[in-house]
Amino acid sequence: MKPIHLDWIDCSILVIYFAFVLGIGFVLKRHMRSSEDFFLSGRLIPAWVAGLAFLSANLGAQEVIGMAASGAKYGIMTSHFYWVGAIPAMVFVAVFMMPFYYGSKARSVPEYLKLRFDEKTRALNAVTFAVMTVFSSGISMYAMALLLNLILGWDFSVSVWLSAIIVLLYISLGGLTSAIYNEVMQFFLIVAGFAPLVYLGLRDVGGWSGLQARLAEVSTAQGYAPGAFSHSWQFMGRAADNPMGVEWLAMLMGLGFVLSFGYWCTDFLVMQRAMAADSMAAAQRTPLVAAVPKMIFPFLVILPGMIAIALTQHHGASGFSLPAKPDGSLNYDLVIPMMLRHYFPSGILGLGLTALMASFMSGMAGNVTAFNTVWTYDIYHAYLRPKASDSALLWMGRVSTVVGITISVAAAYFAAHFNNIMDLLQLVFAFVNAPLFATFLLGMFWRRATGHGAFFGLLSGIVAAAVHHGLTQPHGATSLVKGGWLGHVLRVYPSEMAQNFWTAIDAWSACFIITILISLATRQQKSDAELTGLVSSLTPRVHAEGVPWYQRPAPIGMVVLALALILNIIFW
Repeated sequence: MKPIHLDWIDCSILVIYFAFVLGIGFVLKRHMRSSEDFFLSGRLIPAWVAGLAFLSANLGAQEVIGMAASGAKYGIMTSHFYWVGAIPAMVFVAVFMMPFYYGSKARSVPEYLKLRFDEKTRALNAVTFAVMTVFSSGISMYAMALLLNLILGWDFSVSVWLSAIIVLLYISLGGLTSAIYNEVMQFFLIVAGFAPLVYLGLRDVGGWSGLQARLAEVSTAQGYAPGAFSHSWQFMGRAADNPMGVEWLAMLMGLGFVLSFGYWCTDFLVMQRAMAADSMAAAQRTPLVAAVPKMIFPFLVILPGMIAIALTQHHGASGFSLPAKPDGSLNYDLVIPMMLRHYFPSGILGLGLTALMASFMSGMAGNVTAFNTVWTYDIYHAYLRPKASDSALLWMGRVSTVVGITISVAAAYFAAHFNNIMDLLQLVFAFVNAPLFATFLLGMFWRRATGHGAFFGLLSGIVAAAVHHGLTQPHGATSLVKGGWLGHVLRVYPSEMAQNFWTAIDAWSACFIITILISLATRQQKSDAELTGLVSSLTPRVHAEGVPWYQRPAPIGMVVLALALILNIIFW
C-alpha cells in the first residue's frame, strides 16, 4: 500500500498543530509550582472546560479508531457503547457519586478507597489501575503508529517512539492542565475534521436509506438477517442473530451495567477531570456537560465504519476497500485513515489527519496523567517515601511520566494481535473496572462493607476474570492472547466483544458476592465519624435551595436520559 501523499498545506496544518500542543506545555510550565498544580490543575478548571475534557479524555484513539472499527465489524449495535454503555452511567456519577469523590478531597480514586476501606485495598487498585493505563496508552500508540505508517510509510517502531516523545514533552511541562486544554482543542478538531467525512461518505452510498440497503448485503453475506447491521436492538433475541454475538441480557448486564458503570464511575482517567473543577456544583455538572455531545458522537465515529464496510462489500467498485491483515481478516482499525485518504482533498485532508493525531495525543496524555498521579500519590508517596516534600512529589510526577510512556511502548506491540482495538480495550476494562465497580457500589451504599471484604472481593473479581478468559475463546481465535491459555476451552463465543461482556459479568459478580460474604464475617474497623462523607447513609444531603432546575444535576440528568431513550427507539 502506497503512503498518502501530503501537499504543503496538509503538512503545514499538522506542523501548526504540533507546535501549538508543545506551546501550551511551555506556557503552562511556569504555573506548575506544586504537586496539586501538576496533578489536579490546582482545582481551578471551569465546568464547561472540565466537561469537554471529561468527554475528550474518553475520545482518544481508542474511541475514534476503535468505534469506527467496531462500526464496520458490528454495525449500528456499536451505538450501545454510547446510548446504553455511557449516558446512564454518566448521569449516575454526576448525581450520586461525584459528591463523594469531590467532597472527600481525595486526589485519586485509590486514595478514596483508602479513606473508605484501608491501605491494602488502595494498593491493589493503584497497581491494577497503573497497569490498565499503560495498556490504554499503548493502544493509542499502536493506532497512531498505524496512521503514520499509512501516511508517511514510516516504520512501525519509529512511529511508536515519535508519538511517545511528543506526549512526554507536553505532559512533563504542563501536567494535567496541559492535557486538559489540549483535550478541549482536540474535541473541536474532531468535530471539524470528521463531520465532512460523514457527509461525503453518506452522499456516496445514497444517504441513510442507501446505506441500509448496502448493509443488508453485508448482513446476508455474513449469514445474518438483512437488518442486523442497521438495527441496534431488533436482532438481540439470540446471540447468533447479530454480528456482535450477544443477546440482550449480555448487552444490558455486561455493557449497560458492569462495564459502563465500572468505567465512568471508577476510572480515574475521566474522574480526574471532574475533580479538577472549581466547585462541587461544577464537578457534578461536568459529566452532564459531557453527556450531551457524547450522544451525538456515534454519528461522527460509528457511521464511517458502517460506510466503509458497505463500500468494501462491493469489492472496491467505488474505489474504496478495506485492506486485509496477513491472516486474511479485514483490518478494521484502518477504517478512518482509509476513509480520509479516499474522500479528502488537500487542505481538508490535513485537517482530518490533524483531528486524528489529536485523538491519539489525547488518549495517550489522558492515560499518562492518570498513571503519574496514581503512581506518585498512591504508591510512591504512600509506601516508598511517605515524608517526601511537595517538590519531590512534583519531580516524581515528571519521572513517572517518562516511565509510564516507556512501558506503554511495550503495550503498543501487544495491541497488534487484535484487528479491532476496542475489543482489547474492553477486555482490559473487564479485568480492572468491572470488579472495581462492585467494590465502589458496596462501599458507597452499604456501610457494613469492610476493608477485608473489599480487598479480597476485588482480588477475587480479577481472578474470576482471568479464569473466565483462560477457559474461553472467541470464534476463530489464533492466539492465546484472546483466551484459552488455561489449556482447555469450555466455551467459544461468537466474537471477542461477547467474550469481554461475559468476562466482565463474571468479574463483577465474584467481587460483589465475595465482598458481602467476607464483610459479614469481619468487623468494620472504621467508625461512623470516619465514614461520614464517604458512605451515602452517613452523608448529609445538600439541597440546592433557590437554584433553577436547569442548574441542578438531577433534573438535567433526567433530560439527558430521556434523550438517550429516544435515540434507542429511533434506531431500534
